[in-house]
Parts: sequence; C-alpha cells; structure tokens
Amino acid sequence: QDNRQQDNRQQDNRQQDLGDRQHDNRQGDNRGQQSHFDDDGGGSRRSRNRQRSRDRKRGRGREGGQDWNDADIQVGDDDVLVPVGGILDVLDNYAFVRTSGYLAGPNDVYVPLGMVKKNGLRKGDAVTGAVKALREGEQPSGNVGRQKFNALVRLDTVNGTTPEEAAKRVEFGKLTPLYPQQRLRLETEPHVLTTRIIDLVAPIGKGQRGLIVAPAKAGKTMIMQTLANAITTNNPECHLMVVLVDERPEEVTDMQRAVKGEVISSTFDRPAEDHTTVAELAIERAKRLVELGHDVVVLLDSITKLGRAYNLAAPASGRILSGGVDSAALYPPKKFFGAARNIENGGSLTILATALVETGSKMDEVIFEEFKGTGNMELRLNRELANRRIFPAVDINSSGTRREEILLASEELKIMWKLRRVLAALDPQQAIELLIDRLKKTRTNYEFLTQVQQTSGSKLDDAS
Repeated sequence: QDNRQQDNRQQDNRQQDLGDRQHDNRQGDNRGQQSHFDDDGGGSRRSRNRQRSRDRKRGRGREGGQDWNDADIQVGDDDVLVPVGGILDVLDNYAFVRTSGYLAGPNDVYVPLGMVKKNGLRKGDAVTGAVKALREGEQPSGNVGRQKFNALVRLDTVNGTTPEEAAKRVEFGKLTPLYPQQRLRLETEPHVLTTRIIDLVAPIGKGQRGLIVAPAKAGKTMIMQTLANAITTNNPECHLMVVLVDERPEEVTDMQRAVKGEVISSTFDRPAEDHTTVAELAIERAKRLVELGHDVVVLLDSITKLGRAYNLAAPASGRILSGGVDSAALYPPKKFFGAARNIENGGSLTILATALVETGSKMDEVIFEEFKGTGNMELRLNRELANRRIFPAVDINSSGTRREEILLASEELKIMWKLRRVLAALDPQQAIELLIDRLKKTRTNYEFLTQVQQTSGSKLDDAS
C-alpha cells in the first residue's frame, strides 16, 4: 500500500511539472507573437526606409534612367563632340581620364565602367576620345558623389592603337622576367665623371632594379639629373619617367628644366594620398608601355618617402613594426620597386630608386632594411666624402651590380676585377680619389681600362 501511495505521488508531480511547462510555453508563444507584431510594424518602416535609400543610391549612377556603369552614352545628331585625351585612372567603382597630368583635376573626363570592361582598358592607358560639348545651361552628365564630370562618349585610340588591337595585349604579370642583358651606357663627356664611375663600379642594364643609397646632402639629386640626361643622350629609344614624391617644389622645377623626359611630381605640401596616387598611376603607365614592347626607365626619388606616404595614407592593419611603420604600408612600395624587369622577347622596365639612410629616423631605417635585398644593383653614397667636397661621393667598395658578368664582356670583366682588388685595399676616400684622378687623365673609360690592363697593381696604386 505504501508503494502504491508513493507511485501516485510521483505521477501527480510529473503531471504538475508537465502542466507548468505547457503554461510557460504558451506565455512564451504569446510574447513571441506580440514581439513579432511589434517588429512587423516597425520593421516595415525600416525596410521601406532601406528600400528608399537603395533607390537613391541607384539613382546616383543614373541620368535620365540610364546606368552609367553598364550602358553606353547616347549621342544625338545635333550634339557637338570635343576631342579629349589623357591617362586612364581606373578606381573601384568608376574610371577617369586624367587630362591635366597624373593627379585629379577639374577637367577630368568620366569613363563608364561598362566602356572600360568592353574595351579591356587598363589603368595607365593613354586614351583619346570625345565628349559632348555642353549647351548653355546644361550640366555635365557623369555624376560621381556630388561632383559632375563630362562623360566619355567615344573611344578613339588606346596607346596609339585601335581599341580592338589594345584588347589583345598580354598582361604585364604574365610576361617572363630575365636578368638584365643589354647594357645602358651612361658615359657621355670626358669631364662628366659621375656617369663614367657608375659605368665602372655599378653597370646598369635594361631591366635593372637599382637602389641609390644616400644620406642627406650627399649629392643624390645631382646624380639623378646626370643619370637622366645620360639615358636620354645615349639611349633615346628609352622612355624616361622621373617620379618625384614628397620633394621640394624648387627641385621639381629644376628637374623639369634640366631633364629631357617626363617629370611626374607630388610636392611635400600635398597630402600623402596624392603621393601614392601619382606613384601608382606612373608605374601603371610604365607597365602599359612595356606591354607594347618599349624600354622604360623610371627614376624614383625617393622610395623612402613613398613608404612614409603609404604609412600615412594606408588603412591601419594593427600590426606596427619598430619605428611606427605599419606592416601593410610596406607592400605597395615593394610592388612598385618589384615591377622592374627585363622581359623575354622584347621590352624592359628599369627602376632606379633612391633610399635615404642616416637620417636619424627609425622609420627610414626600417623601410631601407625592407628594400635592402630586393634590388640587383646598388650605388652607395658616402656623407664623409661629400663633407670633404669629393663628388661624386660614391663608396666604391660598397657599390656593385649582381650578375655583372652578363653585362660586361669577358676582357672588361677581368680588368674590372683587377681594378677592384686594388681599390678594395684602400679606404673609401683614397679609392674614390685615386679613381677620379686616373679618370681625369683619360678621355674615355675604354682608354682608362686599357691603361689598367697594361699597369701592374702596385703602379696603379702609386699616385702620380
């Protein structure tokens, strides 16, 4: 009997628990339904607002019901077309023809993304085409944000060829890179010792990736000007581009007047975003020329300042290196510098960039260390030589070119090794003074090397 009573009590408890759970579930359902009704009313308003917002955003890209990204612009019979030309800059959601250089300007021409994709256009292409002349009181048709730009209605040429031919180009990344094989001779006049010394201690070939490592006030700007003039004189087939980033305005003017080439600049009074934009568009322009089989030489001053600009302009990744350098800021300058290559079966991109050292900045030191092993040629300048007014202030024993045996003839290589052995036994000042003294006594490097070949090492070392 006791067992039966205990079983009945357990059964009553189970029924009570079941009833409580069902009651709780019903209350939860009621609350859920009430919440659903509340959300439905408010949610409908929110969804309507979101829909209106999406409609407004869609409308920004439309003019008269036309989507600028996908459709061609209609031209009427009575429309007057005005020719335009410039460098194409392709951004995330739209593209522009930069008509006044490599930076954005008020007269830039808007290019629909549909036209870019249809014709296989790439960033850095030199394009010509036409825009519609505005009638009195008419607004430009291409909307980007709050600004209005004239839109390109007809594409005529891409890099001097038809759009159909340009679409068949091979991409730069698919071209095969090789070591530099064809030499860029820099020697011009007997009295221009800078280029003669560079030809001897750090020969440059087409496709070279060279660093000019320079402390402040060591004469790097004058060396860059001398290099630029030597390249245009001896190698007129090369397209020369001098890219000046974060430089003084007077130096830009001086370079433009002294160099017979394309000078692309962003002075230090401009924001960091302008520095990075100019550098990116310039290197993309160089790549497009290489795709066409041209030899291009880019002189960059300086890769350290370009790294600083990316450190300011790039979004923070959260990984900070010593000196306050964001790890993500070092990749874009590396991509710029790494574009230099000698292309198999035609075309080359030579990049000679200056790197600042001994500035007292930990950031500059980190940037230089990152690029130290990426080049295949290095020309190192010495501040102590510059302080003693010995120019060019080249540290001969620290300068050189990788795989120079490809660029030099076998006889020339043997003589250079003999000369190197003599100069390596001297300190930097004695070495450069000896070399300058002997070069002044000869009219050409060929004559100088012939003398070295005929002279023993001890006699060469004797200053006379």
